[in-house]
Amino acid sequence: MIKRTLKYIWYFICCWPCRFFCLLMFQTRAYNHNKIPRKGGFLLLCNHQSFLDPMFTAIPVTRQCCFAARDTLFKTSAFAWLIRSFNAIPIKRDRANLTAMRLCIDRLKAGYGLILYPEATRTKDGRIAEIKPGFGLIAKRANVPVIPAVIDGAFECWPRHKKFFSAGKVFVAYGKSIPPEKIAELGDKQFAKLLTKILREMQTELRLRAGREPFNYQDIKE
Repeated sequence: MIKRTLKYIWYFICCWPCRFFCLLMFQTRAYNHNKIPRKGGFLLLCNHQSFLDPMFTAIPVTRQCCFAARDTLFKTSAFAWLIRSFNAIPIKRDRANLTAMRLCIDRLKAGYGLILYPEATRTKDGRIAEIKPGFGLIAKRANVPVIPAVIDGAFECWPRHKKFFSAGKVFVAYGKSIPPEKIAELGDKQFAKLLTKILREMQTELRLRAGREPFNYQDIKE
């Protein structure tokens, strides 16, 4: 309990400079953060536009969150210590990872908010790729709701082909909670399709709200 309390204090101490950085460089604005549950674990699933996405999605949330990060980020001891202090969980990409899944479920059952990016990699063109099955299973086993979230503008500030970010405007929106009973009813594959549809609709709405042209998804094969 003492260790968790210290991590809680450290987490929110670090949130303040991150919040200032996001406002200064990206004029970050968040909508509907009241959709986040006030207590209990929740799984927040968001599109992936840049390396800075964990900051953009977590800063507006007043709850302590944890994150999944690819295992290669844990190779440098100093950086590994830093991201572990923010409750990061190492994930191996493109392979089954039962240990990581158990850690995710344990964190959710402990009452944390877990932020995941179900596209698994950063977008190539700003659009949201079709979500792969697997994430609904985590929510179902932990018996927690899923909160869909969308980032827009981060791709323009730091696309994957650039080494450094540039200033710009980033918007974040949180969607209506999806209860675990609904996820269990749909099944993992159908839930993945539903989540893809929800995230793309949220992105369209967010881009229109920001005065930006929505992305075209008609040429993407389902």
